[in-house]
Amino acid sequence: MGQWWIAARSVAVLYPTLFPGVRSLVSPIPSPSAGKLIKPAATAPELLRNFCIIAHIDHGKSTLADRMLQLTGVVEQRAMRAQYLDRMDIERERGITIKSQAVRMPWATVDEDGTEHPFALNMIDTPGHVDFTYEVSRSLAACEGAVLLVDAAQGIEAQTLANLYLAMDNELEIIPVLNKIDLPAAQPEKYAEEIAGLVGVEPSEVLKVSGKTGQGVAELLDRIVEVVPAPVGNADAPSRAMIFDSVYDTFRGVVTYVRVVDGSLNPRERISMMSTKATHELLEIGVISPEPIPTEGLGVGEVGYLITGVKDVRQSKVGDTVTTMHHGATEPLAGYSDPKPMVFSGLYPIDGSDYPALRDALDKLKLNDAALNYEPETSVALGFGFRVGFLGLLHLEIIRERLDREFGLALISTAPNVIYDVVMEDNTEINVTNPSEFPGGKIREVREPVVRATILAPSEFIGAIMELCQSRRGDLLGMDYLSADRVEMRYTLPLAEIVFDFFDQLKSKTRGYASLDYEPSGEQVADLVKVDILLQGEQVDAFSAIVHKEKAYAYGVMMTAKLKDLIPRQQFEVPIQAAIGSRVIARETIRAIRKDVLAKCYGGDISRKRKLLEKQKEGKKRMKTIGRVDVPQEAFIAALSSEQSSKDAKDAKKK
Repeated sequence: MGQWWIAARSVAVLYPTLFPGVRSLVSPIPSPSAGKLIKPAATAPELLRNFCIIAHIDHGKSTLADRMLQLTGVVEQRAMRAQYLDRMDIERERGITIKSQAVRMPWATVDEDGTEHPFALNMIDTPGHVDFTYEVSRSLAACEGAVLLVDAAQGIEAQTLANLYLAMDNELEIIPVLNKIDLPAAQPEKYAEEIAGLVGVEPSEVLKVSGKTGQGVAELLDRIVEVVPAPVGNADAPSRAMIFDSVYDTFRGVVTYVRVVDGSLNPRERISMMSTKATHELLEIGVISPEPIPTEGLGVGEVGYLITGVKDVRQSKVGDTVTTMHHGATEPLAGYSDPKPMVFSGLYPIDGSDYPALRDALDKLKLNDAALNYEPETSVALGFGFRVGFLGLLHLEIIRERLDREFGLALISTAPNVIYDVVMEDNTEINVTNPSEFPGGKIREVREPVVRATILAPSEFIGAIMELCQSRRGDLLGMDYLSADRVEMRYTLPLAEIVFDFFDQLKSKTRGYASLDYEPSGEQVADLVKVDILLQGEQVDAFSAIVHKEKAYAYGVMMTAKLKDLIPRQQFEVPIQAAIGSRVIARETIRAIRKDVLAKCYGGDISRKRKLLEKQKEGKKRMKTIGRVDVPQEAFIAALSSEQSSKDAKDAKKK
């Protein structure tokens, strides 16, 4: 009876022509008589609820969003699919959310006397991985409430805490929820106490739901309507709307997602972007429910999209304020803080003619991902490319994969590195984002970025975690027990030590139970050196790296051994050296291909054979002085990527 009643009241809100007593305020209604779409006007602010779902990765945010879409009736059963809001193939394959997705849903609460009150819920499903925290921060700025979701079988994890603190900083109403209570391993009572202690509520106030079965989801929607405050704004003031996301559509141009703060926006108005001063005609305005649906306007507190037909991706900047051109606002809204890249890598097209296509592709991805930063650079070995800043290694991996899938670009990426501040003897400071920029001469000190890392894990793994962090030059700041068997450890770690394989090692040493979150925490002086790779005495800039002095020898041995296997043999002997300044610390030699010049000698005098060998020796000596070693593209790709890629390249070379 309960499920039938929930479905019926959602249908009543969506189709008031069938239920005359209920007036729809939230979505367009297919009129049976007219056979056309009726565009609803702006919804009253007191009937709106804006909220987002925040959690650690893989705690069931997208599955819970699926049940909400079904329960409110905005997605028909035949059109439903798992992780409906995850639109990219990469998201569906990996089972993670990369882009925040906004959707508008109808929901009606029922009084004790049976009176229905329809509301419009604007939900934003956010990513859970630490690399996409900037997406989460923008989503929080567009909401008044947050559903804090915790897996009932795993409990609180590092990113759960990070997202909770972000929501508290934005002064949002927090609704604590335990998900996956249908699992056999679920411990809802135990973890309800943990969450209650963090949020400051009673354990009985922590809602228990199952995104898989739909249990408790209706109660959660009722709680959202009850607890989350309605948006506040001045409907009579000049219109102001904050851009919190944008996407590029091949046919319609830039699609801008906004949250209206004051006033209203209507179709066919002239609008102005306050930071770029660009003006456009508003061709279409509407809401996402969950597909784009045109409306007659957006009012205070509403979340929707704008289409102006503009193709220039730089005219729709995330964090900008949209206002009307005539009688518009004079004061822009406070934008978002610009994200600071944590990891840098060079991206170069394998085919040099793809450079303009790579530039256009990065422009379009920048519109969709405001945390992406890039600038042109050139490499002697790799040609023209871009130095790209990322928030982490997963961010780098996802961008590379999107460039490959969405734009068909084959790329080489250099080894990831961080920004270093180098202070010379004459007190001049140099920012180094690329090993090739590392200066020679007398250096007073090198400062590297450090992060404050929070690790949550079962207490049995404390020793393994400490050993790993100490091997990465970490300093323990403190340790707290969240419960009898769960511990929170706080470390200061150099960023360069954790951007490669730290997270993989942490998962390996804790059997997958540990979780990691980190945030920038300033700089520290470190004993860092630049290791150059020399090929027949010539420096190959793409293989250079800035490493700690203690690990320089290991890097040199590893890279020279890898290149020896990857570079094909030449007609002359080729030395591969790793050097710090002018001091060689490691060396491998590629043996020469020797032609058998004695094959035509069937016996005869030894002096004839010696003469041929001496002639060959002179030719090889001359070739070595004037010859060049061309490193094939396959060797670059394999040397600058994972061990598996190196293995594949070696196998290809043997074939």
